[in-house]
Amino acid sequence: QVQLVESGGGLVQAGGSLRLSCAASGSIFVINDMGWYRQAPGKQRELVAAITRAGSTNYADSVKGRFTISRDNAKNTVYLQMNVLKPEDTAVYYCNADALSRLLHRDNYWGQGTQVTVSS
Repeated sequence: QVQLVESGGGLVQAGGSLRLSCAASGSIFVINDMGWYRQAPGKQRELVAAITRAGSTNYADSVKGRFTISRDNAKNTVYLQMNVLKPEDTAVYYCNADALSRLLHRDNYWGQGTQVTVSS
């Protein structure tokens, strides 16, 4: 089993910055793709950014140029640096990982979510 724990959410004014972290632990053999999703009230969960193990990245159009995803494979951790935050970025942010356990069982895992609130 693999656990994902997010941290770094909070309340920030528009134009400000936050950095989210997500650390994976448990019976990990290797973590493949990792990503950040978000869900605002009344809306579907959407992909914000994703990163492969090799470091290739993908971003939602709405965050390109403002958010940066990165990872530290040695620490099984993924980060999301969020700059120039806007009120519409307000949501619960979830970490996601495609992981292979030590029992060679591959599955998709989610963190518990961290709230990001951007005030205008």
